[in-house]
Amino acid sequence: MKLVAEAFAKVNRSLVVLGKRPDGYHELDTLFQAVGLTDRLTFEESDGLTLDVDDPSIPAGAENLVLRAARALAEAAGIRPRAAITLEKRIPSGGGLGGGSADAAVTLLGLSALWKLDLPLDLLARVGGALGSDVPFFLHGGTARGLGRGERIEPLPDLPPQAVVLVMPPFPVSTPAVFRRLEAPAWDGRGGWALGAGDAPDRNDLEPAAEALFPALRDVREALERAGAARARLSGSGSTVFGLFPDLAAATEGARRLEGLPAGSAVRIVPTLSREESRSRSAPRRAE
Repeated sequence: MKLVAEAFAKVNRSLVVLGKRPDGYHELDTLFQAVGLTDRLTFEESDGLTLDVDDPSIPAGAENLVLRAARALAEAAGIRPRAAITLEKRIPSGGGLGGGSADAAVTLLGLSALWKLDLPLDLLARVGGALGSDVPFFLHGGTARGLGRGERIEPLPDLPPQAVVLVMPPFPVSTPAVFRRLEAPAWDGRGGWALGAGDAPDRNDLEPAAEALFPALRDVREALERAGAARARLSGSGSTVFGLFPDLAAATEGARRLEGLPAGSAVRIVPTLSREESRSRSAPRRAE
């Protein structure tokens, strides 16, 4: 049997850093939004566990999140990990769009189907959360609140559809470096914004630190604002900066008006995805 599924990207409509925890992690309150930029994964029955990646800059060894997810799922199910996996990368690495985490989540879904496992979503989320903070979100999609390290997911009603202009500079950003530059105070145990997505503040607390390390990111954000974006923010710790527009026509016009971007930047226009659309894309299906 051969299955295929898509791993969708995310942006952070809002990201509040509540403080640094005693365990060294940071307590977050973030608003995730699924968007229609996707990697493609194929899963095929095999006697061993292998991974083939079409992007030579992506390590395909044991440290790759796809293989780590496969081994973790097999351990949870009490079976040997056997699959030939192919990964076609479209989501840039180090871009703040969650590509590695998305690939890990879809691996959990794809191999659950390939291996005919009947594991509940909350178990997959626990396995995923141990692999990376963003992984559980990609099992839900749509619009959702992330708490803790971002791994505690509260699905929220879908926000109205919008078009997103993604500006992907030609350099990655190190998440640990951004958090070190942030120098967040100790977390006092307090929570963040109220429950509804509309209550999320229009801010990313990692933005000042990332822009201090990479001033070109501020230039990109300001270029999107000048181009008419209703909201222009860094996604996660970067390096992708996104602008929200009401529809595809407005986003296309906004992208046309962009100027002053770093040389080599890639620009993509994608839709936001509802929860149903997210799950439809990430659902494993037989390869044609």
